[in-house]
Amino acid sequence: MAFFEQLSDWIDERFPIKSLYKKHFSEYYVPKNLNFMYVFGVLAVFLLVNQLLTGIWLAMSYDPSPDKAFASIQYIMRDVHFGWLIRYLHTTGASALFIVLYVHVLRSLLYGSYQKPRELVWLFGMTLYFIIMIEAFLGYLLPWGQMSYWGAQVITSIFGSIPVVGVGLQEWVRGDYFVSGVTLNRFYALHVIAFPILLLLLVFLHLSTLRHVGSNNPKGVDVKKYRDENGIPLDAIPFHPYFISKDIFAIGVFLFLFCTVVFFFPTVGGYFLEKANLEPANRLYTPEHISPLWYFTPFYAILRAVTFSLFGLDAKFIGALAMFSSVIIPFALPWLDKSPVKSIRYKGCLSKIFLALFCLSFLVLGVVGMLPVSASSTLIAQVFALLYFAYFLLMPWYTRYETTKPVPERV
Repeated sequence: MAFFEQLSDWIDERFPIKSLYKKHFSEYYVPKNLNFMYVFGVLAVFLLVNQLLTGIWLAMSYDPSPDKAFASIQYIMRDVHFGWLIRYLHTTGASALFIVLYVHVLRSLLYGSYQKPRELVWLFGMTLYFIIMIEAFLGYLLPWGQMSYWGAQVITSIFGSIPVVGVGLQEWVRGDYFVSGVTLNRFYALHVIAFPILLLLLVFLHLSTLRHVGSNNPKGVDVKKYRDENGIPLDAIPFHPYFISKDIFAIGVFLFLFCTVVFFFPTVGGYFLEKANLEPANRLYTPEHISPLWYFTPFYAILRAVTFSLFGLDAKFIGALAMFSSVIIPFALPWLDKSPVKSIRYKGCLSKIFLALFCLSFLVLGVVGMLPVSASSTLIAQVFALLYFAYFLLMPWYTRYETTKPVPERV
């Protein structure tokens, strides 16, 4: 026992393990009123680790060439020892990650976790989400199935709608005049090397800024305001062991649900793994209906909702701008929200109504994005796209002038 203590002291003199442990765990205090919505952050980290580890294992048996990519996926599923399990963990993990992220963002919207002093936490978090979207899109082409190929063909063609530089930019993104083996190779390199490194950096920045300013809570009260004689916040508890035990319990419950899907419903009726991707890519045959995986469909619906030209710009380019804006506009939330309170519990009726309409619009757009194009689906997409943007664009008005409730001094 004395040997391990001496070894620990020797290491700590050269690398401050004990001080890091105290700073980030035993002496890092979190509000005592955190609810179950606050476990989705650690679930997101858990799923990112799952994607990284399973992705490394899949890359060992994957061949990024148009002649062998689809066959290598079948080889992984049929011949690699437990290859089917590793791939299902990766594909199910991708959808589970977006579910967790959407709930994580919803919690931030509910409790105002983007407001001062957590603006950087929000900006790093939204950047992380944006990069995860790109990473998911890059990985979407790799199976080289019908929907992978044609989905990538449609999305990369959006670049071609940009005035003046569009055609050249589209060829630069693809590396060719159309999605080909060159595109597959560069998407593979970006998916397994470049963007994972960027994701790890952003996770570090997101968590570091969170540790610096501290966690928000459902009431939006500053728990650092009242301290005891030792400087410890009166309304906070140590992250370890109190809150970390909740995280471990949450991971256990999540693993039960996650493994149930992996072992019994890995395709989830074609929503997690599309049936069209069971066929190899064929550039001579276009699927009847092309749509991305479910976690991209709200933004895809916004893209398709634009059917008009404006100022000499075609509908495709305006739709692309609308889709890009729908992803970027949440970055401005810390400056759009003029409310004197953080939590939705103390905000006025207008904030609650607009947040409910925003959530409804996101769900409806997600469903519409999966449907074939029709006059009715386009009209629905247009209406709910307006509601989606109204939540952000009208926020400076309804948060400034609505009547709020008094916020308690302590939790």
